[in-house]
Amino acid sequence: MADIIDGRAIARQLDEKTKAQVDELLAAGHPAPGLAVILVGEDGASQVYVRRKIKACEKVGINSIEHRLPADTSQEHLLALIDTLNKDKRVHGILCQVPLPPHIDTRLVLRSISPAKDVDGFHPVNVGRLTTGVGGIVPCTPLGVMLLIESVLPDLKGKDVVVIGKSNIVGKPVANLLLDAEATVTVTHIYTENLPDLCRKADVVVAAAGAPELVKGWWVKPGAVLIDVGITRVMGEDGKEKLLGDIAFDEVQHARAVTPVPGGVGPMTISCLLLNTVQAAKNLLEPEAPRGDDYADAPDRSMYSAS
Repeated sequence: MADIIDGRAIARQLDEKTKAQVDELLAAGHPAPGLAVILVGEDGASQVYVRRKIKACEKVGINSIEHRLPADTSQEHLLALIDTLNKDKRVHGILCQVPLPPHIDTRLVLRSISPAKDVDGFHPVNVGRLTTGVGGIVPCTPLGVMLLIESVLPDLKGKDVVVIGKSNIVGKPVANLLLDAEATVTVTHIYTENLPDLCRKADVVVAAAGAPELVKGWWVKPGAVLIDVGITRVMGEDGKEKLLGDIAFDEVQHARAVTPVPGGVGPMTISCLLLNTVQAAKNLLEPEAPRGDDYADAPDRSMYSAS
């Protein structure tokens, strides 16, 4: 029987560490880290996610600053708001919730956020620093994935890892983090041939394809560690909606450990966002830290641990 990797429990541990760091900043006379969240339009899933982020901020002592804009907000208005937040010393992290309305260029908006305040880790400067292994802010979901893996396998040196999905948000940054940990990484995608054969050789499988129950039990070797990033709403036989991951959970009980859906990667994403906000606040307190489009030196990676 596979062990369940409890993302909620590990996220709580991470939140406790984040709160302790916030308390240290306050005790030293610094203001609480500030996270500005921008929501454009009425997307239901985005509204739920933003509410969760705001509630999570309150628990750890981060000051949440919410900006709700109508769906017809112009791109120019949104960029002007981000420019104001970039210059606001009360704001240490900026998060613009996606998807944005179709008349807004999402890539332009994300690039307009100062890399030093880009707590999602999507700015090209942070992407480049992650790729070259010289620091920067680590994207939240990939960071959460790494912490979940390391809760079972603290040493990834030489481990064979298959990442299913090559998205800029999960697949590619996860692969870079795994390479930094000295794992041997194979990144697969829709055109990859013999995917089951690749998975059967893997010590770790990270499934981030958005394809419900893609990874079958016979794809997985005994003792493998499975991280399920996918989450898809489907209608069950009883007519009720349910959530499915990319891994056929009931078929992989011969694995060493597996993350559930829900309750695996999801809680870690928000906890890592809070951690990134505190790290950004610390970076911006450094007198030598550049402002604007530059970014401070590589952060201390030891803080990226739930232990």
